[in-house]
Amino acid sequence: MSKSKKYDVVIIGAGPAGYVAAIRCAQLGLNTACVDNWVNSDGEFALGGTCLNVGCIPSKSLLESSELYSRAQGELADHGIQTKSVTLNLDAMMARKNQVVSDLTRGIEGLFKSNKVNWIKARGRLLANRRVECVSADETKVIEGEKIIIATGSSSIDIPAAPLTDGLIVDSTGALAFTEVPKRLGVIGAGVIGLELGSVWNRLGSDVVMLEAQETFLTMTDEQVSRDSLRIFKKQGLDIRLNARLMKTEIKKGQVHVQYQDADGDRTEVFDKLIVAVGRRPNIDNVFDEEASLLLDERGYIHVNDQCETSLPCVYAIGDVVRGPMLAHKGSEEGVMVAELIAGNFAEVKYDLIPSVIYTHPEIAWVGKTEQHLKTAGENYKVGTFPFAANGRARAMGASDGMVKVLSQGDSDRILGVHIIGPQASEMVAQAVIAMEMEASAEDIGLMTFAHPTLSESLHEAVLAVNGNAIHIARTRRR
Repeated sequence: MSKSKKYDVVIIGAGPAGYVAAIRCAQLGLNTACVDNWVNSDGEFALGGTCLNVGCIPSKSLLESSELYSRAQGELADHGIQTKSVTLNLDAMMARKNQVVSDLTRGIEGLFKSNKVNWIKARGRLLANRRVECVSADETKVIEGEKIIIATGSSSIDIPAAPLTDGLIVDSTGALAFTEVPKRLGVIGAGVIGLELGSVWNRLGSDVVMLEAQETFLTMTDEQVSRDSLRIFKKQGLDIRLNARLMKTEIKKGQVHVQYQDADGDRTEVFDKLIVAVGRRPNIDNVFDEEASLLLDERGYIHVNDQCETSLPCVYAIGDVVRGPMLAHKGSEEGVMVAELIAGNFAEVKYDLIPSVIYTHPEIAWVGKTEQHLKTAGENYKVGTFPFAANGRARAMGASDGMVKVLSQGDSDRILGVHIIGPQASEMVAQAVIAMEMEASAEDIGLMTFAHPTLSESLHEAVLAVNGNAIHIARTRRR
């Protein structure tokens, strides 16, 4: 066997964690290789992993398109815009989604070229002594790295009661590629992915039933947001059934028969399609050789410390294969941190300030502590809320559902958490992250000037409400 090629850094995986790490390593002057063998639906190699190819980006494209379709059907008349008829061209909608994905993945390929990252189109596997086996259809070769970064991402969790079945029972990837709108659609799981996919097809005309095993809706969100969002989504037509445990599925005459249990006993439903969206698991199968002896934690993730160092010297792991939320931006920030550390610079990720977003309509976004967490911890805290119904811009947009909620420390007034359900919550939460990064108090933000009329004024009013000073609401909730 010929002598293996050596790199300063070898990265296994080219999703948001891996490709960002590769680019930053190269920018810092490190000779970098990134090993990834993702093949898109056209049979071409593509960078970006699950997020860009069959996750974040295509789902947001369909969410945007389906929202426009929904508005054109039922809301434009309120704005004085009359349309004789609105029809759906699903093929064109899917083609646009695919083009958005293609443009972005090719953009990453261009960044790899301009930064001189060597993209090895193969499946990577970590061997002992920081060697990486690269297996492709043409050859198997071994390369070496002074440092190794594992960023192999995650996959949808399969459940025995609902095995994936040729376009009838599908995971999130299959749900982004339907060729027609199902008349009746079932979704197993009413979490982030299930809600987003259910929202897309509900807007496009499906009768959507969501079966969620948990007794509480969106358990990771603030309880007030959970209650408000459940009410709003049900009003939109999503049939969300909590405490509903899937028992089995059967395919009969081209339809999916679902048996589940709830508080009233056994129930059955029949769907044209069924989406399984019960979560994701880390991709660790065949990622490292037994001789590499990587330590896993009790949940099956690669064990790392706060700097993403694994149990092996000079081997790092980032993104969905390690602890923490499975979020693209979390993985990207870990990629930047590890690149900086490898280059000898200081870097860290503040895990308690990673924002979360659900891209429904209205959007849900939050950062920091929830009120139930603060209550459980016995923390002295204050609360300020402000409804979008009292915001001029939201009313002008016809998007007045939801609110902004701010939690601050009872003595210092330092902001501990911000929770938003409403229009453009995904953009507004960034202001909260900045404020909390700077350890701002509610009073600090209250003293700032916000442009009028903007949605962001709702955040301003909510921080004013923390100390009883909100202007545009009659009473302020005080704890």
